[in-house]
Amino acid sequence: MNVPFLDLNRQYEQLKDELEPKVVEVLRSGAYIGGKYVAAFESEMQEYLGVRHVVSCANGTDALVLALRACGVNPGDEVITTPFTFFATAEAIASIGAIPIFVDVRESDMNIDPAKIEASITAKTKVILPVHIFGWPCDMDEINSIANKHNLKVVEDAAQAIGCEYKGKKIGATDNIVTFSFYPTKNLGACGDAGMITTDNEAFAVTLRALREHGMAKNGAKAREILYGVSDEFATDASTDALYNPYKYYNYLVAYNSRLDAVQAVALIIKLKYLDAYNEKRKNVAMKYGAGLNDVVMTPNPPKNGTSCYHQYAIRTQRKEELGRYLDKHGIGSGAFYPVPLHLQKAFDALGYSEGDLPVAEMLCTQTVCLPIFPELTDDEVEAVIQAVKAFGGGNI
Repeated sequence: MNVPFLDLNRQYEQLKDELEPKVVEVLRSGAYIGGKYVAAFESEMQEYLGVRHVVSCANGTDALVLALRACGVNPGDEVITTPFTFFATAEAIASIGAIPIFVDVRESDMNIDPAKIEASITAKTKVILPVHIFGWPCDMDEINSIANKHNLKVVEDAAQAIGCEYKGKKIGATDNIVTFSFYPTKNLGACGDAGMITTDNEAFAVTLRALREHGMAKNGAKAREILYGVSDEFATDASTDALYNPYKYYNYLVAYNSRLDAVQAVALIIKLKYLDAYNEKRKNVAMKYGAGLNDVVMTPNPPKNGTSCYHQYAIRTQRKEELGRYLDKHGIGSGAFYPVPLHLQKAFDALGYSEGDLPVAEMLCTQTVCLPIFPELTDDEVEAVIQAVKAFGGGNI
């Protein structure tokens, strides 16, 4: 039996009768950027997460850049983050001229190790940027405590964590800035690129709204005062008319154009209704993998401090490349996340890291293989994956 690593067509087939009429409705409306559809998405996400402010944007990478700018990160500043994540996390830091400082991860959950953060804090440190990797929540109490002690801000990268909970609250409902990606492969996937930032902090929200839209109008004026202490009078709210907004010609910050389009907003509204059910199906697949493979490979333990959305199911084996090739040969999709830790990526050669500097992350990169996990997987497909891994390992890999 062939089992794909991911099959987006299955979800589309289930939802097309809802999706297609709403997309046509948007096309007929002539309102393609912002407007009522995007406002509706932000409102529904506020309610779902239990957070005060939702700021949609064009994609998850932009969300990180906007978040760092809203924290006042400037060229030469340092941002502490994990080396075991997708490149965009550190790329966002470097793209604004700041310096990523990599801290090793915990073997238990593959997230940044809070016990190792303080040793990397310097006078240049502005932000701690943890990543809820594979949908496993970080130890945010410890991270927030360190940040408060050193007067640092926290940006949480939750690109893989929509629907996760930390100590009874959804990831995203916090005074921190939390960034999300709705790339089509995510648990909540758009029909293209889309992203979002959440916070309970009013000043952050105002600044983020200004930064995503050219630093213009009233939000731009407020953000300039928040970031730089420069007060300007701007008494008139910006128009909500996306076609003609006279106030968009008054700009207070050099910012970005990172707005969510209405087609993606309606797709996300529809899919949000099913997100918890989708995540529960992912959890069920994970439980079956755990039961079937626990004696064969190293399987992930459920989080102790919350709930996972099981964006990925990462097993560990000493024979990572061999297992990947074997599964492929037998029609089973898999993902080698991540083959290279960020501190050893060629793009960051200038930072001066060497092999052996962050041993846990480096070890995980040589051992992790992600198995198929998406809501539409059938029981037979899950069993086929289990049997293939067992057949390769002979009970010991």
